[in-house]
Amino acid sequence: MSAALALDAVAACMARAERLLFITGAGISADSGLPTYRGIGGLYHDRLTADGLCIEEALSGATMAARPELAWKYIAEIEARCRGAQPNAAHRLIAALEQEKSMVCVLTQNVDGLHRAAGSRNVIELHGTLHRLCCTACHHRREVADYAGLRIPPECPLCGATMRPDVVLFGEALPVRALARLDAVLGEGVEMVLAVGTSGAFPYIAAPVHWALQRGLPTVEINPGETALSAVVTHRLRLRAAEALPELWRRMHPSEPAED
Repeated sequence: MSAALALDAVAACMARAERLLFITGAGISADSGLPTYRGIGGLYHDRLTADGLCIEEALSGATMAARPELAWKYIAEIEARCRGAQPNAAHRLIAALEQEKSMVCVLTQNVDGLHRAAGSRNVIELHGTLHRLCCTACHHRREVADYAGLRIPPECPLCGATMRPDVVLFGEALPVRALARLDAVLGEGVEMVLAVGTSGAFPYIAAPVHWALQRGLPTVEINPGETALSAVVTHRLRLRAAEALPELWRRMHPSEPAED
């Protein structure tokens, strides 16, 4: 099937559906200037950190507990690379769909906060967000726009303990509340599942796609590369997210201009 026909087919499914689940990964933020995955930011692909550790070890829950200054060193480097990034057309158009459909939910692996910045409200941040800090000893939390001016590692103003980003580090369990929200969304019913910019390598990311396939629901992959989901989805668009979403919007709204 040609790219144009595939876009037509996906747009037709999206136009009919009222309840959409988007599953997003690092690829959707690539057009905002964020590098794709390796250590939440693509900075350590196939190489060790300056401290001789693989990034999975440096950014692990165990390292945060035993050597918070080391974990924070790399978290701060990743945040600095992400700082100033703005939502792109893909983020904005997903948020726009939320305004005209009965239910649009975004299940994201990303910790950059760009879906919320674009205006999406029904967002499940499965891996947390860099923009919320929580104390490792008490219940204090705070929202931050970025880490500029922060002492690294930051101390809790209430008890003096180390604070950490509210993100899932390597070796840590996924947040129960986020998983419960996903179960609730699926339980209430979804008509279409779209995987955007994610490899689908983690079973918990691929699971909603397989859930939809088992129920005969349309599934879509938007990704220029081959992934674990490519062979199983109903429709595959070999495009970047910021290319595909404007094209789909144009087809769904032929009388309106779409942003690029």
